[in-house]
Formats: sequence, C-alpha cells, structure tokens
Amino acid sequence: MTADRRAAARTPSTAETAARRMLDLLAADAPAQEFAAQLARSRAGGTTPADVEWIEETTEVALSVRRALDQHRRRETELVALFDTAGDLAGLRDLDAVLRAIVRRARTLLGSDVAYLTLNDPVAHDTFMRVTEGSVSAAFQQLRLGMGEGLGGLVAQTARPYASTDYRTDRRYRHTGTIDDGVAEEGLRGILGVPLRLGEEIIGVLFAADRTPREFTPDAIALLGSLADHAAVAIDSARRLEETRTALARLEAANATARAHSEALHQASDAHDRLSKLVLRGAGTDEVAAEIAALLGGGVAVHDTDGTELARVGTEPVTPSTVSLDAAHSEGRAVHAHGVWTCAVLAGAEPLGSIVLTGRADLSEADRRLFERAALVTAMLLLIRRSVAETEDRVRGELLDDLLAGPSSSAHWDGRSLTLRARRLGVDLTRPHAVAVLDSESALRPRLAAEAARVVRGPGGLAGTRHGRSVLLVPCDRPGALARELAADLARVVGAPVTVGAAGPGTGPEHLAALHAEALRCLSALHALDRTGDGADIADLGFIGVLLGDRADVGAYVERVLGPVLAYDSERGTELVRTLHAYYDQGASLSRAKDALHVHVNTVVQRLDRVAQLLGPDWNTPANALEIHLALRLHHLSLGTTGH
Repeated sequence: MTADRRAAARTPSTAETAARRMLDLLAADAPAQEFAAQLARSRAGGTTPADVEWIEETTEVALSVRRALDQHRRRETELVALFDTAGDLAGLRDLDAVLRAIVRRARTLLGSDVAYLTLNDPVAHDTFMRVTEGSVSAAFQQLRLGMGEGLGGLVAQTARPYASTDYRTDRRYRHTGTIDDGVAEEGLRGILGVPLRLGEEIIGVLFAADRTPREFTPDAIALLGSLADHAAVAIDSARRLEETRTALARLEAANATARAHSEALHQASDAHDRLSKLVLRGAGTDEVAAEIAALLGGGVAVHDTDGTELARVGTEPVTPSTVSLDAAHSEGRAVHAHGVWTCAVLAGAEPLGSIVLTGRADLSEADRRLFERAALVTAMLLLIRRSVAETEDRVRGELLDDLLAGPSSSAHWDGRSLTLRARRLGVDLTRPHAVAVLDSESALRPRLAAEAARVVRGPGGLAGTRHGRSVLLVPCDRPGALARELAADLARVVGAPVTVGAAGPGTGPEHLAALHAEALRCLSALHALDRTGDGADIADLGFIGVLLGDRADVGAYVERVLGPVLAYDSERGTELVRTLHAYYDQGASLSRAKDALHVHVNTVVQRLDRVAQLLGPDWNTPANALEIHLALRLHHLSLGTTGH
C-alpha cells in the first residue's frame, strides 16, 4: 500500500470530526444549544487541549454564522411582511379598514400583546386613541394625550420614536393621572411608539406594547418605523380618496339639484307661457283658474280685494283668511294654513286680489313657484280687466258729468240724447235712480273712486268724480239705505271712514242735477253734525233735512216723527197730540200744562207716559224734543189750524 493510500485511509482526527459535525448542525439549522452540547462532548471525550481549543474556535465561528443566517432570515421575513403590508394597504379604500389593518399587522410583526394607533387633532392640539388591537380596557381605548404627555404625547410632539422597557417605572416621560390609569387598567409595561409622518407633518403615533417588561431592539424599532411610514402614506391616500368621494357625492348632489331646478324652471316657464297665452287671447278668470287647477292638481279660487269671488274651479267656496293674505302680501310668497295655500295677487305693492289652492296638503318647491307664477299671471289678467274697466268707467264718467250738469248748463243740453247714450251703456234712466256723493281722506280718494266704480258697475249704474269727490248714479228707490250700505262697505275696503250723502229717487235725466246738489248738501250736513263715516239722505237728517231739502216731504217727516201718536189718537179718540202741544208750549211744565188743558196733573202724566210707550223712552231728550216740537208745528200748519 502506497503512502497516499495510507494517508487517504487514515481515521479522521477528533478535531476534524467535530468540525464536520458543526457543519452538519449549521446545515440542519440546529438550535444554539446543540452547538454547545457538541463542544461539551469533545471536552469530555479525552480530546487533546489543542484540539479542544480548535473545536471551541470552530464552534464560535459556527454560532456566528448561525446568527448571521438568523438575522438574514428575519430581515427577509420582515421585508416580505412589509411588502405584503404595503400591498394590503394599497388595496384598501376605507380609512377605518386601513387603520385596523395597520394596527393588526404591527401587533403580528412585533409579536406584541397590544398594538394601537393615535391620530393628532389639530383643533384640540392633542392626540387621541383611534384604533386598538388586543386591548381590553374601555378607559384605555378612549384616552386623549396632550402634546408632550406620556410616551405617545412626546412622540407626537417631537416626531421621534420612543421606547420604554417598563412604562410604570420610567420617569423620562411626563406622567398624568388619566394616562397612567388607562395604561394600568390595560396592564401595559413595555411600550414602543413611532411617529406617523407625512413629509414634515406628524399625523399620529403607532404603538406596540407588552403586558410584561420588554427591551425593544433597534431592529424592532426600525421595523415598526417602516410599517408606520407605509401606514402614513396609506392613511393619506385613504383620506384623499374619502375626500374625493365626498366631493364627488356633493358634486353629484349639486348636479341632481341643478337638474331638478332646471326641470322645475322649464315646467314653470312652460306653465307661465300657457297661462300668458290664455290671458293674451282674452280668456276670463274662469278659464285661467281652470288651467291653474289642472297644472297643480287641486281646487282654485280667485277673489277680488274685498273678498268677492271672481272664479272657482274644483273646490267648495273658500275665503282666504286675513292672516294668511297679510302674510302672503308681506312675504311675497305663497302661504299654507289650515290645508289651504294662499297667494296675494299684486301689481307691485298694490293688492289686486288673491288666489287660493285647495286639495294639496303640501307643495314641492317647484309647484310652489308655479303657484306663485300663476298669481303673477292672474295679476296680469286683473290688470287688463281693470284697464278695460277704467276705459269704460271713463266713458261712463263722461256721461255722468253731462247728466249732472243739468239743463241749465247749456242751451244744447239734450235729455233724449243722454238717455240714448245711457241705454247703450246699459243704464235705464226711466227707472228710479238715486245720486250718492262719497267723501274720505284726501289721500284715499283715488282708491275710493276706483272701488266705488267697481261697486256700482254690477247694478248698472254710473260712477265719476266731481270737485274731488266720487259721485254715483245708482238704480235705487231707497237712497238712505243705499248711503248707509255704501258707507259701511267702502270703509271696510279702503280701511278708513267713508261719508255718503244721498238724494232721490228721481226718474229721467232732467232731475239728476238737483239730486246731486241735494246729495252734496246732505254730505255737508253729515260733516257738520259730526257724523263723518256715516251715510244718510235728507229724510234721515230729521228737521235738518227739512230745512236743507229742496223737495222736503213734510207729511212724511211728520209721519216719521209723530206717526204712532197720531194713529193712537185716531183709533181711540184720545188727545195725546193736544197734550204734547200744551206741554211744549208751557215750557215742559206739568203744572202749567194741566191748567192749559183743564185736567188733573195725573192725567197729564198718564198721557205723557203713553207718549213714551209709543215714541220710546228717550222721546223727551233735547234733540228728540226739538224734532217732536217741529213736527207738531208742521202738523198743525198742514191742517191749516193755529189753535190747539
């Protein structure tokens, strides 16, 4: 056998065997204690000191290689985990989901008992707990940390990572009762916090914590910091995405609103055109009201300024309330009350009437605008009607002027021609007519003239203005009642007292000038008697009327004042009238009256009591006594007697 063969066949030395064993352990990724056990066996097996020393050096090298391999594998694992985390975070779109994923991955990567994340509040200038993983304490989950307070507050303030092996005993941080109580309730000891950084801005802090003391290695700090960097970007992306979604939602809502508004405008414009065409082709209020009712799907009623119904479609009679009408006038909008929508019909600030809508519990904004546009069109219709009426009133007023001028005004005055003109305007002068003169405050006279013309138009009368006062010619045989009715109704419409003097009735054009003069005297007497705001004719003024009237009916006056007493004497043969004469002639003295009558005073008293029953308990007041005394004189004059 050659020397080479002998060398190849020799038995390996103890040192060589130990070295090969170390390589096998490295290849098998054996734990560190296996390497120590191999060294111990070599020492116990009678190995020479030189070989033992060599084996010890070999073991140290093997352990160093093993640690390097472990570190590389750990770094590889961490890098893979960070890569997976970045991918997971990139796929998330909801901010809450992003935050939960960050905290969950932090707890997994660092193998900690608890992980949590706080976000900075720029308004409150603190940082608050946002998400936790592994936490069991409600107080801990609701903590807020002021800047610089506790470990987390210090990280948020300084933008640097901080770690504490045992937070309870660590005095490097500013402890507060609230923070310490929350940490103690959660049972945390070792805590690591790293900042969530976006450029120069710190948006929060990411934590990993154990319930036992823990020394966080630089690798752990670096790992949590890397995760925090990924998390900050993901949070920013999620925030921006959420802001974009919110902006898109708002934009979509704005677009929907704009589309709805555009559609409403189109519908309103189309409805306005339809209503305007109706008005322009001469349709009446009935047709316009019917169109409005069809457009809005309800019942419609149109009223004049005094509440007179001009048109009604699809509803029972309904009168707009004063409160609703005032509110609609002042606000310039439709008002809803008690199931009825009310809109004022205005020409500028001047009221022309009202329009009400029934059968619609509510109105969309578009329908409400449509209803208000309908009120504008109604105003246009009423203005056109008023313009036509004013033109007609002007013609009728000119006729009234000619009638009231009378035959004495001109040698060419022709009653027959005036009668024909009146007939063409629907006025029949062969019927009994009364003349009324109206008066009010100077500022209200134009309004009064317009309202008076409107009132008289229905009965087939005439209206005009003479010497600043409204004058009416009305088919009527009771001028006093007409005057009182006009005074009451027109005062309610114009909102101020209206005084009316009337005269008549008269038939034919030749008597109207005299009636007008008598009505003027009656009006002047009402003012002089402090009866402004009242209405009357000459007969209503008592003895004043007798004095003022050109056509005073003495018999009617006596009958009105003494009628019950005259009738009583006639039926029973009594002497009540004679007793009244004696009573007044003797200065209202009972004793002198009984002497003049040659009766007992009790008889005079009994007769006057009967007079009181017939004429009323106030028969002997100064005003009534004057009327009775004058009537007694006229009665005797009419009989042609001078005695009692």
